[in-house]
Amino acid sequence: MLGQPSGLSDSGVPSGRRKPYVGPIQLFLTANLLFFTIESLTGGKVFTTPLDSHLHTQPWSPLAASLVSHRLEGMRTTLDLYTPLFDHAVALNARLLIIFMALSFAPVPSIVFHRSGHPLAAHALFSFHLYAFMLLLFCVATAVPPIDKVFGGAGFASQGLDYALSITLLVVCAVYLYIATGAVYGATGISRALKALTLTVGVASIVLGYRFVLLLITLYST
Repeated sequence: MLGQPSGLSDSGVPSGRRKPYVGPIQLFLTANLLFFTIESLTGGKVFTTPLDSHLHTQPWSPLAASLVSHRLEGMRTTLDLYTPLFDHAVALNARLLIIFMALSFAPVPSIVFHRSGHPLAAHALFSFHLYAFMLLLFCVATAVPPIDKVFGGAGFASQGLDYALSITLLVVCAVYLYIATGAVYGATGISRALKALTLTVGVASIVLGYRFVLLLITLYST
């Protein structure tokens, strides 16, 4: 008989067999589930940033203090009463909206590699792969402070450990992007290193931006 060869599906994959890879969106969602599970078990606050942290330890803390003050006045409530409500809601929002963090990165490689001819959808898939990798890195980073505390360290309370982990994550991210830009976009030479560095800055900026957006969304929806 003419037509589809025996044993093959319409997609060209042998019938009865699974594809030998996980799609980028499925990979991202799996990494997301794993990350938030580990974060819940360890008490990490990578994205589920509590209100106290927004008010005192983030780059936008002065602005956050002003926004929260006005919000509390409008709600006719106190900071002590509002904080548990905010912390619960921001944890939920962080899980529900994280896919938008990955998608918001897609314009960055599309600008950096505007001559590559890749459609925006391809850059979006690249972003999902990248942020799946980052979520797995966050899984490891979130597990370090509890281990540090077991050996007598300050754990999550250690500012030095937090800085060390942040720098390590950025370095590993830069190495990943250097490799990935060569494999996906064919980047080479010094230009490849500069573009990987630019993308790394973009990743860090979007992670911080996501935290700030979560502050705004949670503040004005609770």
